[in-house]
Amino acid sequence: GRPAQRRGRAAPPRMKLPSLRSGERPRPRRLSEVLSDIANDPSRETIAFADVRYAMGDRAFGALLFVFAVPNALPVNVPGVSTVLGLPLLFLSVQLILGLRVPWLPKSMMARSVRRTSFARSMNVAVPWIRRAERLLRPRLQWLASRGFDRVVGLVCAVLAIVLMLPIPFGNMPPAVAICIFSLALLEEDGLATLVGLAAAAGALFIASGVIVGLVKAVSLFLRHLLGA
Repeated sequence: GRPAQRRGRAAPPRMKLPSLRSGERPRPRRLSEVLSDIANDPSRETIAFADVRYAMGDRAFGALLFVFAVPNALPVNVPGVSTVLGLPLLFLSVQLILGLRVPWLPKSMMARSVRRTSFARSMNVAVPWIRRAERLLRPRLQWLASRGFDRVVGLVCAVLAIVLMLPIPFGNMPPAVAICIFSLALLEEDGLATLVGLAAAAGALFIASGVIVGLVKAVSLFLRHLLGA
């Protein structure tokens, strides 16, 4: 006769999990994903810099450089914010020069917070641009993304941070944009983006030097006119 059938429910089919190739690392969360999640978390009333630091883990150098630089890269920012955010940028840049693997900031600086709604407004402008950039970024030209060359990036960022803090008319945005490019290059280990950052830094320093020379000439002419009168 027929073989007896087993009673009971059939075992559910196994879910097929995506497998990684040999030696392939899982893709770390991108900056746009982390910033978007933090900005749109309704359980948070305020957001501290420490939140970004711990969310990015050992990739926090690039993330913190971006967070401190991007307010000055936006078309509209609060007067005086360049000095407040320029100091942490300089602090982080010096640590890159020294070759630190994980950034360190004083507790008072890490505990500083902004209202989540204010942070979300800035991120709603910045995150779409970050996502566009991330689609173009990938690990390449590894010698320009090495830890040794990170020291060079740190030196350039330190100079840009100093320029950022100077009271130069319209001089805040170019160095901030260059630092943002460097931060994404660090996060994505993209040597080509590092080259773009170096070009942007050269342009920012050229603009700043031109404005400074123009201001010096204007003051000199004013003083000559004043003394001559």
